Amino acid sequence: MQEMNEVTVTRVGIIGVGLMGHGIAKNVLARGRFPLAFLDHPGNQPVDDLVGLGATACKTPADVAEASDIIILCVTGSPQVEAVLTGDAGVLSRLRKGTIIVDCSTALPESTLRMAAAVRAAGGAFLDAPMTRTAKHAEDGALNLLVGGDETDFQNACAVLASFTERVERVGPVSFGHRLKLLHNYVSIGFMALLSEAAAQAADAGVDPAVFVDVLAKGGGAGAALQRMTPAIVTDDVGTVPFFIGNALKDIDYYRTMASASGASRTIADGVAGAIAAVVESGHGEAYIPELARFLRKPHPAA
Repeated sequence: MQEMNEVTVTRVGIIGVGLMGHGIAKNVLARGRFPLAFLDHPGNQPVDDLVGLGATACKTPADVAEASDIIILCVTGSPQVEAVLTGDAGVLSRLRKGTIIVDCSTALPESTLRMAAAVRAAGGAFLDAPMTRTAKHAEDGALNLLVGGDETDFQNACAVLASFTERVERVGPVSFGHRLKLLHNYVSIGFMALLSEAAAQAADAGVDPAVFVDVLAKGGGAGAALQRMTPAIVTDDVGTVPFFIGNALKDIDYYRTMASASGASRTIADGVAGAIAAVVESGHGEAYIPELARFLRKPHPAA
């Protein structure tokens, strides 16, 4: 068996070809021109275009491991990462020496440290590389990555990472990518939740939504959250942030777990989580987060 530094063409694997993973896979093939193996899974987006570009479907994570020098994980969170790495027919059961695992999921830092240790014990290397930006950026090959891990491992993976990103930044050792992603998502989701509640109150009071947005845009409410939420507030176009409310709650809960583990205050995070949890519990977990403004409005009696 050849070690990775003896392989002339880096073979890439990906587990998780969903909204974000599909764009990653497409650009690894089309822009990076790397051979690609992917896990065949019912949660995938349609993959005919990937197969047309030369991608190979695999039945198990172990099969992906056997076919890859660098494996990208793009799954929902820590339970899924742990399952594909350590579960039955998992990646670690057939990990090749020197293989680099790149975890692009949003995960708990404590789980990340455990999984990184397991990968190292199996002869591989581990980078946590969570993404910022949207599914459209993934399709366009313009994601941003926050990478935690060893500098040498990072440099060895850079050519593959460059194929689907606009900006890649190493932010520290293993787990620091996931720590910063949770901080980022807490701030981003928190802004959108606060804005949604204000927009709901404005709508219930009869304020013109265009006027509401304009006042914020010209004052202290200006920013990325307002720009992304404006179409939903003004015209009910909720597709600008294709991110499920249920996933937003998961990320806030991960942030709260991380804060508790470090002894940090989480009072505001608890409030954000409570507001979003009420929406999820009412059956709207698979709605996009810009719809929060509608779900937070007061009930109106039937005509």
